[in-house]
Amino acid sequence: MKDLFALFRLMLRLRRKSMLQGAVLTIVVLIAGVGLLGLSGWFITAAAAAGLAGVGATFDVFRPSAGVRMLALGRTVARYGERLTTHDATLRVLSAFRVQLLNGILGSEFSEQVKLRGAQALNRLVADVDALDNIPLRLILPVAAAISTTLITFLMLWWLTDFWIALPITFGMITGGLLVSFIGMLRSLSHSAAEEETGQSLRAHLVDVIRSRDDLIIYGQIETQKIRLLEQLNEFHFHRRKIDKIDRQTGAFLSLLLTVLTTYALWAGYQFAIEGVFSPALSALGIFATLGLFEAIAPLRRSATEMGRMVVAAARVRPNLIQKAPLASVQDLRIEVVTPLFQAHAGESIALVGPSGSGKSTLLNQIAGLIPAETVTVGGMSPAFIDEVELRNVVGFVPQRIRLFSGTLRDNLSLGVENVSDQELKKVLQLLKLGTLLQERDALDLKLDIHASGLSGGQARRVALGRALLRKPKILLLDEPTEGLDQSMSLEIMQNIRDYLPDSLIIYATHSAEEAQWAHRIVKIQEN
Repeated sequence: MKDLFALFRLMLRLRRKSMLQGAVLTIVVLIAGVGLLGLSGWFITAAAAAGLAGVGATFDVFRPSAGVRMLALGRTVARYGERLTTHDATLRVLSAFRVQLLNGILGSEFSEQVKLRGAQALNRLVADVDALDNIPLRLILPVAAAISTTLITFLMLWWLTDFWIALPITFGMITGGLLVSFIGMLRSLSHSAAEEETGQSLRAHLVDVIRSRDDLIIYGQIETQKIRLLEQLNEFHFHRRKIDKIDRQTGAFLSLLLTVLTTYALWAGYQFAIEGVFSPALSALGIFATLGLFEAIAPLRRSATEMGRMVVAAARVRPNLIQKAPLASVQDLRIEVVTPLFQAHAGESIALVGPSGSGKSTLLNQIAGLIPAETVTVGGMSPAFIDEVELRNVVGFVPQRIRLFSGTLRDNLSLGVENVSDQELKKVLQLLKLGTLLQERDALDLKLDIHASGLSGGQARRVALGRALLRKPKILLLDEPTEGLDQSMSLEIMQNIRDYLPDSLIIYATHSAEEAQWAHRIVKIQEN
């Protein structure tokens, strides 16, 4: 629950004025509803009583009918304004949340990012954030409006009728409504949370199956995955049916509460009327006010069944919405890398050699600021404390596992590079021995997908390497950059990289002894 209230406080900070306006309009709508039904009931009863008493000609119908029209029109206008204000504020807040959440995911530690799959990140941005709109619209504002409306109704009924009509009706309505809703929330909490978890898992699994359908068909696993999807779907519908059942039962108990309170209002009004304390019309006022007040607690039914979904989403989203302390801004970061094994400066080439698992990739990730390390500094500072944008402008990193995206070869090469010409793109491709892509294929308009279909593993790696070169980083980190290529081509490509970035510091991991000899220095990393 603390996550829900923390996020609502953040919503208030972002759109305080609109949220408060929406809350006031919500109360106005509910008060107008109670007043409309109470005044209409009193009007009809008083007019009937005047007719029976033979004084209908002297009964004032104009002011009550004007009041009915005013309340009806005012309620309609206030409802429109409330919906417009609260929904606009909520949607704008959620839009800001999505941007902030994406920045939080991108700014999280590398160890956390590698655990995150694309479908999971998408679910957080879409499903989790969508669930947060229920916090103001289904939880905070309805509860606050119900309590406020009940208090105002109590004072008005006490003023117009009697304390013992006003208190039981209003107190019974709000306490009974909150109690029934709270019980419904407790009963549906686990099912609502499980429904949200299962729904997101189902969507992520479905995306994975669609993306991998060709491989699944080849290996004969498509039917197995289909069965798993159906199992998840059945589990989702199981929890949905449970929630629907609890929702109907909660609605039934709220209706029973209304019946009990209306019966009491009828009995109490009758007792006061026959005792002559006030007129039959005022006696009927409590009955109609009770019916009108039910509108204030009816939305609590929806709040109860949505609570689990809100709790799960808030718990996942809140950590990435917390404002982090600003990182250091370094305009002129000197080209220097210091580790426990070596110290390197601009223009040098450092080869990291050692058996698999010895820590070469880990060291490169530490220099790139993807894995925290107190003993590694870039430009005299720990990468963890350097502003992310400035660090990426200085340090370029091509890991073993590279990623291309759906688009043209030009799009993949120029990612993150502004105003790069086709001539420059072609020059880099020639340096990386990818000229055949320009001669035999569709040149820079060659269509690629996330699996780099149509390219070999070595070609895809060199496209990613070209993307890094075009950024002209002052520090270039490479993890097995020429894996799978013959010795002569590997050495030629490494020399081309040096020629293209003559003043950059190049640190690369390699298993090739010949490629290691190309460097100015060789740093041997022993397996721990």
